[in-house]
Amino acid sequence: MKKRMIAMLLAGGQGSRLGVLTAKLAKPAVSFGGKYRIIDFPLSNCVNSGVDTVGVLTQYRPLRLNAHIGIGISWDLDRKYGGVRILPPYEKNTDSEWYTGTANAIYQNIEFMDEFNPDYVLILSGDHIYKMDYEDMLEEHIKNGAQVTIAGMPVPWEEASRFGILIDDGRGRITAFEEKPKNPRSNLASMGIYIFNYSLLKESLIKLKDVPECDFGKHVIPYCFENGNDMFTYRFTDYWKDVGTLSSYWEANMELLDDGPELDFYEKYNVIYTKAEVMRPQFIAEGSVIKNSMVSEGAVVAGEVIHSILGPAVKIEEGARVVDSIIMQGSIIKKGAVVEKAIVSEHSVIGDGAHLGVGEYAESLLDKRVYCSELVTIDENTVVPAGVSIGKNTAVSGITEESDYPGGTLPSGGFIIKEGGLGK
Repeated sequence: MKKRMIAMLLAGGQGSRLGVLTAKLAKPAVSFGGKYRIIDFPLSNCVNSGVDTVGVLTQYRPLRLNAHIGIGISWDLDRKYGGVRILPPYEKNTDSEWYTGTANAIYQNIEFMDEFNPDYVLILSGDHIYKMDYEDMLEEHIKNGAQVTIAGMPVPWEEASRFGILIDDGRGRITAFEEKPKNPRSNLASMGIYIFNYSLLKESLIKLKDVPECDFGKHVIPYCFENGNDMFTYRFTDYWKDVGTLSSYWEANMELLDDGPELDFYEKYNVIYTKAEVMRPQFIAEGSVIKNSMVSEGAVVAGEVIHSILGPAVKIEEGARVVDSIIMQGSIIKKGAVVEKAIVSEHSVIGDGAHLGVGEYAESLLDKRVYCSELVTIDENTVVPAGVSIGKNTAVSGITEESDYPGGTLPSGGFIIKEGGLGK
């Protein structure tokens, strides 16, 4: 049975600029907004847009991502024909290889797409936070007689050189495309969301199959443009966030706590779905304080939580204080601990009286490209011992002991990576 449009969701990225948060899992599987994971957003957009066939292309550390998606029940994508399908690289008779670029990943799954013989293919990234009706984009694609439509949105001029830049004629027809130009002529950035007529997509992928690390922005889009295909922009003006750095990830979470946030989890329509585990109710103890925060199911709060996001089954013990922070599922902040402007990943323990986020900012001794803010970043399954102090712009991974903190302190800019940390 022929499908009108199917989606191919690229979810194999490492997300190296998220540091220890993606040391042991794929970026699309990272928690967001307490109970969700990043991949929930494009998957939910598909369901809400009537796209019922989604191929999810995985590669880097995919086990938890695969387990989260399962057979797609949480997104109503458990279909006999279509639904959600996990598409990892697989062993072939010849030329077996990992996915080496975004377009190469799609090329290696032409057989999957042929199974549904779609008129159109929607290409998505699994690591952006947004709500979009892809049906609206498809309607514009058809109305324009386009062969390729690229979703784009204006970005600040000073950031434009980080993106693929679209230049159009004022009526949506693309007249030029520049991949990360040094001197951009436009600030209309490609969002990495494409609709292709399938016949053109298939032809392009086959033609470019031998290009090393074949990529949509660098190779496929220029190829389609240079060969005279009708290409249009779909201008998007609602909330969209690339959470590719620790700062942007933290900021996107904190924006959920604004009055009237742009990304609304509470609206009746365009619901974001996720795999929901059965958990006990929240418990807010007498004497606890919670202000301007999101608290997920199963959390137990006996301390103070200010402008923070708590994931499911988090425990904040008596006398503990959490401010401007993200505490992920199953983590425990012990008695008297203070956590300020930190990201504490899943199932970690911050010991009695420990203090995260002290002192002044200093440059990172681990990786200046990744760690370049005041944030304290704690890897999953990490233990911070009682009574120690951790400075700003730091990273801690593994089960640490008092002896790892000379003088009871990890100075700003420092790091502790124990055996088993950073995915080792």
